[in-house]
Amino acid sequence: MLNRTSREAKIAALQTHRENLQKNLQRRLEIARERGDEALVRMLEAEASYLR
Repeated sequence: MLNRTSREAKIAALQTHRENLQKNLQRRLEIARERGDEALVRMLEAEASYLR
């Protein structure tokens, strides 16, 4: 029982971490687009495809 709960907590933490990474990346992309930094936009888009 404890092992199952521990595993579920680990999965939930990993999912939350991934969601936070994606939100942070989206925010960074928006800022890069607003600034017109096309090189950074391309780099961040590549990073986004890696996270999918």
